[in-house]
Amino acid sequence: MDLAVATLADRIGGLRTLPAETRAAVLRARVDAFIDANLGDPHLNPAAIAAHHHISLRSLHQLFHGEPETVAATIRRRRLERCRDDLVDPAMRHHGVGEISARWGFRHPADFSRAMRKMYGTPPTEIRAQALGSDDLRDPC
Repeated sequence: MDLAVATLADRIGGLRTLPAETRAAVLRARVDAFIDANLGDPHLNPAAIAAHHHISLRSLHQLFHGEPETVAATIRRRRLERCRDDLVDPAMRHHGVGEISARWGFRHPADFSRAMRKMYGTPPTEIRAQALGSDDLRDPC
């Protein structure tokens, strides 16, 4: 409801008249959508998000205050989830693990492998092999 009200208020030029909580909820929704739309950009980070939304880095971090994750942790988790989705997708079988990690914004295969291992308890090649049922799918990052 807040988002609908804010959208309407923005269209008629009254966004500043909305309660601070509503404006924050709208900004948070915009930030979340921006993160999802730009996960593949290796330069996506809190500073880039703040700059795109014309807010300070401190304001961005305040927006995530009280949430279970920081901005950077949210980006990392969403990237890892997309990578995992691709790794277990039979249609993505012909794409290498390194290619998948780069597709979702990871610059270094070793960092990606460590992050996957930390989040899922197993390396990306094992996730792929288990999901697709074949040990011959191993592709070193």
